[in-house]
Amino acid sequence: MDVEEILTGLYSEQGRQDPYPWYAQLHRLGPVSAVPARPEHPTVAAVAVGYDLVDGLLRAAEWTKQPPPGWEEQEILRTFQTSMMFINPPDHTRMRHVFSRTFTPRRLGALEPVILRVVDELLDRMADAGDGVVDFVADFAYPIPALVMAEFIGIPAGELPWYRECVERIDEFLDVAGKTPQRLAAANAAARDLGVFYRELLGHRRRVPGDDLLSGLVEALDSGEVELTEEELISNLIVLFNASFVTTVYMFSNGLPLLLAHPETVAALPTDATLATGCVDEVLRLASPVHFLARAAPADTALDGVPVAKDANVLIMIGAANRDPARFPAPDTFDPTRSGPASLAFGAGLHFCLGAAVSRLEGRLALPRLFARFPALAVTETPTYSGSLFLRGIDKLLVSTGG
Repeated sequence: MDVEEILTGLYSEQGRQDPYPWYAQLHRLGPVSAVPARPEHPTVAAVAVGYDLVDGLLRAAEWTKQPPPGWEEQEILRTFQTSMMFINPPDHTRMRHVFSRTFTPRRLGALEPVILRVVDELLDRMADAGDGVVDFVADFAYPIPALVMAEFIGIPAGELPWYRECVERIDEFLDVAGKTPQRLAAANAAARDLGVFYRELLGHRRRVPGDDLLSGLVEALDSGEVELTEEELISNLIVLFNASFVTTVYMFSNGLPLLLAHPETVAALPTDATLATGCVDEVLRLASPVHFLARAAPADTALDGVPVAKDANVLIMIGAANRDPARFPAPDTFDPTRSGPASLAFGAGLHFCLGAAVSRLEGRLALPRLFARFPALAVTETPTYSGSLFLRGIDKLLVSTGG
């Protein structure tokens, strides 16, 4: 099977629901393969799936992110291109320095009681379900990161349902096949609405400051302490909140079926903190929420013999790299005691996800409490994945709490 056939299969509905057989086919071709131009990504010259190659590309600062043509004319693309997740140094370095100061060990420690309180409240609600059947995503996987990040950043909890709708429209546009006029228009509207929302919220924090991240950022911004404009601050808040909670939602929803397939692990989780850490790491490796990124070549070069012209993009398949048989023995097997390299679920290098530590903390704290409360938890129907190849996850998952 050649690359063209594999990518066609990967982009099919079957491939979107289960991309891993297609990733295995790509691995058989080698760590990187040349690809013909396709409508989904006309500027991509190669696809990289080997762990070592993907890790190296993500860490190589000279391999940059390229803005799409005409980005200045679209609200959502302007938002992306004024946020640290989508730009290159030196602006990336300047912005990241501002936000990296907020994800400190002290702040993480302060989040722990917040996470525990949120988790216990959600478990109480699940226990109160009349027939014992709940939607695990709506009732647990989504509210944990949404409520925690809302409290951390300073977003009113009552705004979260509306906020989620905006985020979903942006995520749909981010998918490899999402660049349709309809999805672009929806993402532009969502970015405009979120921009208005944050401008009003920042104005309120100026008048009535609190202890949250927004209040601290407004104070630093108005004092000239940080090199950041208000528009850059708003763009980064939109992207940061999106990235910080969508990946965590999918960490929980993708991970639950994996965990329930191993009842001995579920039974041991409530009293084994080391196992909880291993489970979170293995879920992130085996069912990565983010499946691909792209990087542009700084000059004419070759990757493992595959030529890549200057400014041509390489599609970096994180979901495939995390199952590289050259680095992970029995790569499709769930093994929370696995040793070896770290997963690339949160990226690597300059753009390593700032919220990674928060996501992992939420997983380590929430999973043991979930199974301590509901040891007989069971999925009641076959899960359906989002259908996105960029952010892959289960959006609805009915479960029985077991009484």
